[in-house]
Parts: sequence; C-alpha cells; structure tokens
Amino acid sequence: MNARNGMMNVYRLLMFVASMLIWHVLTQTKILPPFFFGEPLKVAAQMWTWFSSGSIYPHLWITLLETMLAFIGGTLLGLVAGLWLGLQPTASDLLSPYLKAFNSMPRLILAPIFAVWFGLGIWSKVALGISIVFFLVFFNVFHGVREVNPVVLANARMIGANKRQLLRMVYLPSAMTWVFASLHNAVGQAFVGAVIGEYLGSVKGIGYLILEAEGIFDIDAVIAGILTLTAFAFGLDMIVSAAERRLLRWQPN
Repeated sequence: MNARNGMMNVYRLLMFVASMLIWHVLTQTKILPPFFFGEPLKVAAQMWTWFSSGSIYPHLWITLLETMLAFIGGTLLGLVAGLWLGLQPTASDLLSPYLKAFNSMPRLILAPIFAVWFGLGIWSKVALGISIVFFLVFFNVFHGVREVNPVVLANARMIGANKRQLLRMVYLPSAMTWVFASLHNAVGQAFVGAVIGEYLGSVKGIGYLILEAEGIFDIDAVIAGILTLTAFAFGLDMIVSAAERRLLRWQPN
C-alpha cells in the first residue's frame, strides 16, 4: 500500500511538471496569449518575491485567520444544530422549510449586508464564511443522525443505554463520518467566503492582493495569488484528512 502511494505521488508530481511545461511552451509560442494566461516563470518569480521579501505574510495571515475562524465557527454551529434537529423530529419538521430556503439562497449576496453589520474588518468575512460552511456541515450531520442503523440503536437501548450514552456512543460516531465528508469541501468554501469578502472591501488579505493585481492587469500576480490560496487550502485539507484518519480509526478499511 505504501509503495503504491509512493508511486502515485511520483505520478502526480510528473503530471504537475508536465502541466507547467505545456503552459510554458504554449505561452512562449504565443498559442496562448501571455497577457491573458500569464507565464509560469513570471508567476513563480512573483511568488518568490512575495515570500522572500515577506510582503505577503500579513495578507496571508489575515486570510488564513478569517478562513480558520469561519471554518471552526461554521463547523461547530453546523454540528450542534445538526445533532439537535436530527434528534428532535418536531423541531426539524417545523424549521425544515426555512433551512431549505436559506440553503438555496446564494450566500454571496449576504456579503454587503455583513459588511454593513460588522464593518470592513475580518468579522464580515468570517460571518460570510460561517454562513457557507454551516449548511455544508449541518445537512451532513442531520442526515448522519437520521440514518443511524436502527438495529444498533435498538441493541444499545436493550442493554440500558441512556440518552447521553446513545449520543456519545451511537449518534456522534455516525454523524462524524458525515461530518468529515463535508469538511473537505468546507475548507475550500471557507476560503471562498474570506476571499469574496476581501474583494468587496478590505486593505489586507490575499483577495485584496488579487484585486489589486486585477486593477493593473497583472495576470501573473493574479495567478500567483490564486496558486498561493490553492496551496494553503490543500494544506488545510491535508490536516482535515489526518484528523479524519485519527478520529475514525474504528472504521473498517
């Protein structure tokens, strides 16, 4: 298994290198206009300048802080609400139409409202991110609780498990499988909330850097900002994967 994973990593690296070479050749031969598609060497040079000079770190810290706060806040709220409504059929039937209506609403249109409520600091971006992450986690937890194996539930009740024990030993393990299924997507969506909020109004953040580069038609800096965001989102996703492997050891392979 480890040998196979090692070979897959080699293939992935080769695929990345091949993609960069193709991009370089296409832009150098003008098949792809560099003005619109950028040039990989210039993108790499821009990223090197940002990181070597340290100018990107304050922006990166703001975006990562907004993302982490939105991710943690949205996950906790979605987990609590999903567990509660999953265990309360009457409340879930009452609130279901409203939750579905809010979920169908494009959350990005709430960004100007959050900017008015919370100002142009980090909290308007955090609120936007939470509004996106919450529903991703909530519906997964809700369905995880509702789809607990009835045989397992009946057996637990037969041996005298009380409500707290059922929650800890049956409902939470069932919900956690669904939670981690949503967290991989939630990491990226938390970044979306932070960056879109920075687009609408901020003086710091990777979104601000990208917007500033767009204003002067510097496509290389735009792509450099996008790749930086992608790399850090991938890093956070790897952290979620590591936590998933540790917390869900009880699952069969």
